[in-house]
Amino acid sequence: MEEKKSRILILGAGRSSAHLIQYLLEHSQSLGIHVRVGDAALALASEKVKGHHNGSVFQFSADDQFVLEEEMAHADMVISMLPAMMHPMIARICLRLHKHLITPSYVSPEMKAMDEEAKSKGLIFLNEMGVDPGIDHMSAMKIIHHLRSNGATINAFYSLTGGLIAPDSDNNPWNYKITWNPRNVILAGAGGIAHYREQGKDKLVPYHRLFERTLSVSIPKYGTFEGYANRDSMAYESLYDLKGIPTLYRGTLRRNGFSAAWNVLVQWGLTDDSRPMDWSGKSMLEFTQTFLPEDAHHYVKSNVSNEILFKLQWLGLWDVTPVPLEKGTPAQVLQALIEERWALDPTDRDMIAMCHLFEYELNQKKYRLQSSMVLEGDHSPYTAMSATVGLPMAIAVKHILLNKWKMRGVILPVHPEIYEPILEELGSHQIVFEEEIMEL
Repeated sequence: MEEKKSRILILGAGRSSAHLIQYLLEHSQSLGIHVRVGDAALALASEKVKGHHNGSVFQFSADDQFVLEEEMAHADMVISMLPAMMHPMIARICLRLHKHLITPSYVSPEMKAMDEEAKSKGLIFLNEMGVDPGIDHMSAMKIIHHLRSNGATINAFYSLTGGLIAPDSDNNPWNYKITWNPRNVILAGAGGIAHYREQGKDKLVPYHRLFERTLSVSIPKYGTFEGYANRDSMAYESLYDLKGIPTLYRGTLRRNGFSAAWNVLVQWGLTDDSRPMDWSGKSMLEFTQTFLPEDAHHYVKSNVSNEILFKLQWLGLWDVTPVPLEKGTPAQVLQALIEERWALDPTDRDMIAMCHLFEYELNQKKYRLQSSMVLEGDHSPYTAMSATVGLPMAIAVKHILLNKWKMRGVILPVHPEIYEPILEELGSHQIVFEEEIMEL
């Protein structure tokens, strides 16, 4: 009689799920698991499972509570690839049904509040287990713990990550294509103030200034990039045990020139998501002119460099083609535009770049340590984004099934028992950090 397999339930089969599903199916025999994948688009789930004998698919919608709970009741572990706002709802069902849960998303206050109950029920709710957040936590904490164990004093920590395009697929003036959720690209930094610390002084950067204040980062073999600050760097002061550190900065990487051009869109109001308008019968030229003074030609020529103007024209802002949405906010129109203009071609490859910079003192000497990781993806759906988001979660499934981790509750991968084995195995998938140390 065949031994009963543990059922791993994956909710969502979108952009970042390909490597997660592939890994679990490839290891399904040795782990004794059945991989059950659900999505609103059944064809999408089927494409990822590919008829594997230890895999199956089902269709569900987020508001179909009965189907969702029925599937979760028969699972041993749940991986939610759904939008982050849905994770607390999934977590509450997991608490009721006594199921472990893994997500790649930031821990919300609602999720954090479930910590004690999850502990009391012996459950692991492992969050922030993707790339950023996820691999950034693990790689940074490995260095922080190493420096501390050697008696170093850390004075500065910068951490920046970007979902970019591989050099051989980089063929547009923005040096950028959509490799993750396009709405998040449009609204990056919106609705909040970026907060970081620089040389002992707290810095607050409002959204309309965010893309004006960039820093330069150089990564070996890949050249220079620019970074802009993420919303709340200071949350990592306690998470990473960096209390009182003089400089703490977390940001997003882009190729040089991106931020200055995107800043024009922000200043003009094209990223505003507050007011839907009727665009039926209007061209993109008319859409753009809505945000400019009456003498638009003179205004643009006087305020926008030729390099930025070329980027904006390439994007189609002055085309006489119809606005892609009949009704929507400016941000929604811009999203529809970039989904077309920044789309990955079938032969394109994406790239994840991550860089940590530490400045520290050890034995009365000052040093700078740079730790960089660049992963170029394969053709869609096996992208670098899919690999760096999905593989950490897939490897975590294995360790939870084998009861390797004794921690319980709502946890993050900042502990050696979690990050050490995962980083080691990620190395076999070419997700490797290279370090350079120089004396200052």
